Amino acid sequence: MPDENAPLLTPVQRRLAGFALGFVALLAIAGGFFLILAGLERFVGRFSNVLWPLATAGILALVLRPVVTLFERRLKLRRPAAVVLLYGVFVLLVAGVIYSLAPVVIGQCLDFFAYLPTLWQSTQDWVGQHFPKWLAAVRQHLDNPIVNGALTSLSQQAKDLAAGVLPSLKEAGAGVFSFFRLVASVAVIPVFLFFFLLSDAEPTRGLEKHLPFLRPEHREDVVFLVREFIGIVVAFFRGQLLIGLIMGLLYGLGFSVAGLKFGLALGLIMGLLNVVPYLGSILGLSVALPLALFQPDGSWLLVGMCAGVFVVVQATESWLLTPRIMGRQTGLHPVAIIVAIFFWGQAIGGVLGLMLAVPLTAFFVTAWRLLRRKYFVHAEN
Repeated sequence: MPDENAPLLTPVQRRLAGFALGFVALLAIAGGFFLILAGLERFVGRFSNVLWPLATAGILALVLRPVVTLFERRLKLRRPAAVVLLYGVFVLLVAGVIYSLAPVVIGQCLDFFAYLPTLWQSTQDWVGQHFPKWLAAVRQHLDNPIVNGALTSLSQQAKDLAAGVLPSLKEAGAGVFSFFRLVASVAVIPVFLFFFLLSDAEPTRGLEKHLPFLRPEHREDVVFLVREFIGIVVAFFRGQLLIGLIMGLLYGLGFSVAGLKFGLALGLIMGLLNVVPYLGSILGLSVALPLALFQPDGSWLLVGMCAGVFVVVQATESWLLTPRIMGRQTGLHPVAIIVAIFFWGQAIGGVLGLMLAVPLTAFFVTAWRLLRRKYFVHAEN
């Protein structure tokens, strides 16, 4: 007769059941997270023209709030007057930059696009001079009837596709409407920013009153996470904008001194694009190094000098600018930053996903640390 006091499951069966339940719970969490991301992508894609001006104005307001407060306290101004003064200073700075740098930068950008066919021809001539066997092999394969027929077929399919997707009059009108909608979205950012800056209250003030459905301890956790996210956003964008500007000036000065054509424009663009980490460096080097080799007076020496400028600026950014300006606000490894950029760029889509990739990842890392310390560790104890 079996023992009635014997446990229903053996220790091995209990471990297997626990593992199975944990695995099912993990799948459920992953599925829920995937559904949230899918819904977020559709929501952002549907209302992107409304969301990205609000997000841009909100980020700028968080970054510029200390400047408005400084004007308000030091100059004894009211809040609206301090905001108007900030706008005036910004207009004067932009006008000064346009007056001093814009003619050179815009001229170099236009000259660069006009120089692209010459650069491509110089590249072909250099490859034919130094690697004639490779060029001959490529031409031999291109002369092959099968390869030539395949290329001709692909070219014809591309032409047919282009002809099939040529915009109709309605679509052309929609394109014009989209352009004006983009212009309107950009133009409304200063309006949003003005009203955001008028408020001198902290963004999280009174947030607890709007969460009465949560327990007090959970309410505190939510407020803490929101404050952490705002702090990360402010530190990241304020630091990245300042670091990108300094890096752009250093790149432009270094490339110009080295003798790189269009060096000032390329350097400034590389620095400003580094608001998205590593984006400016990758795109800039892919243009600057070939240009240093194939421009009329180009050489491997110029390539080495441009690479040296890149190394010096990157070392300055890593060892001096980032520790002093940003500190370790995000606490993310460079590999984690690269993965985050690709992940959030795909999950949210567009420029907004690229811009918010690092703050969102740092926020989730902070949330995970809070959950692990407050709930998981205590549960184990």
